[in-house]
Amino acid sequence: MLFLSLAAVGKLDVTGPHGARRAGPPLVVHAEVQAAIDAGEPVVALESTIITHGMPYPDNLHTARAVEEAVREAGAVPATVALLDGVCHVGLATEELTRLPQLR
Repeated sequence: MLFLSLAAVGKLDVTGPHGARRAGPPLVVHAEVQAAIDAGEPVVALESTIITHGMPYPDNLHTARAVEEAVREAGAVPATVALLDGVCHVGLATEELTRLPQLR
């Protein structure tokens, strides 16, 4: 199990279960997510596996958008977590979310 600390955009603190540190891949934190973290506002992490592997297109895209909207309506910022081009993204731009369901 790894624990990620998102203290600032561009900084990645990857800590293992016994405090061991290891180099991690690049991490991109969407500006809206980072602003919410900085302001102490609620952020809800959403996994992306059901979007990429669990549902057929375009149902997966509609579901992803609906879930993000439900998070916003509840007063939090959605942060869909996904690997795009080998880079971990925390929070996706509209075009990234649109691209994700079609990746295989």
